[in-house]
Amino acid sequence: MLSEFQETLLQSVKAYQSTQLVKNKYENVLQHLDSGIMLFDCDGVLTFINVQMAKLLEMPRQSLIGCNLLQLLRHPHLNQFKKRKILRIYRETIFHRKKYHELIDEYGRHWLITVTYGDQMDGDFLLSVKDVSDFKRIEQTAYQNDKLAMLGKISAAIAHEIRNPLTAIRGFIQLLRPHLMQLGKDEYARIILTEIDRANDIIHEFLNSSKPSAPQKSTVNVSSLLKEVVLLTESEALMKGCQMILHEPSEELLVSIDVKQIKQVLLNIIKNAMDAIAEVGGDHQGVIDIRAEKEGKSVCISIQDNGGGMDKGLLSRLFDPFFTTKEKGTGLGLSVSYRIIRNHRGNISVDSLKGAGTIFTISLPLVS
Repeated sequence: MLSEFQETLLQSVKAYQSTQLVKNKYENVLQHLDSGIMLFDCDGVLTFINVQMAKLLEMPRQSLIGCNLLQLLRHPHLNQFKKRKILRIYRETIFHRKKYHELIDEYGRHWLITVTYGDQMDGDFLLSVKDVSDFKRIEQTAYQNDKLAMLGKISAAIAHEIRNPLTAIRGFIQLLRPHLMQLGKDEYARIILTEIDRANDIIHEFLNSSKPSAPQKSTVNVSSLLKEVVLLTESEALMKGCQMILHEPSEELLVSIDVKQIKQVLLNIIKNAMDAIAEVGGDHQGVIDIRAEKEGKSVCISIQDNGGGMDKGLLSRLFDPFFTTKEKGTGLGLSVSYRIIRNHRGNISVDSLKGAGTIFTISLPLVS
């Protein structure tokens, strides 16, 4: 009888140990996921939190286990920004019963929060947080490309519809010109024809700007390119109270580019920097800092100003066609710049902080 009891006890111990091994194994897997994981029981008490989630909260794991939501919000190590975000997540996922919620943290990263609860969780609440910043960038790039493609189609249609009547008007004016000469009004015909040609040039320029032509590439030295751009803009910068500072690369960096198109991009960004500095007003000393550095197989050209900067809302729309904050702006400059850089197999990005200035970064492949 005792032997049977001992055997049953031994089997129970072995089963417990096996269960613990499996539990430890799965817990170890959860601990090393790249997503943040939190598990609350049916009473709202935190029973598990993995390493990644503790890092995101910037708090020690052991100090969080056993806390409920109220105690978590009162935790001395939790900053105000994160408290507001936790309250918002609670409101959206628990109060409004949404299983998914997206937010942007203080560093500009995008996070997807997923909450799982119900019968399958035995009353527990599983909250997972995943960094989806890379997916958002890819999504934004695809969205931007779609908008630029649509802009090109609209531009072509507008140009076609306007050019047709202009061609007809030009033809009839040329037919009437001999009669106008007899009346001594040849100057009128000349002015009309000149203005029609100017309208056609404007349409052509608009069409090219909204849909840049394929780059005619040549190999150039990045340092020489930047010197030339600074030379072109330095006098205007001085008149607007801006100081241009060029940090030349320490080594020769060669890129295969359409010089005219890349100059157009750089000049556009520098002009925007001057305008941003001018908007600050007062005795503000404007500085535009230009530098180029090698990063792997690419060269990164950065243009930084100390103007008024932009908030996140403006940043997200900056490369949109026809979006502008200027009274006389067309909203095409940066969207065209974006297309030009992408046509060169490069990347263009912008970072800004309200009141602290803006930095544009252009990455172009080096000549191997």
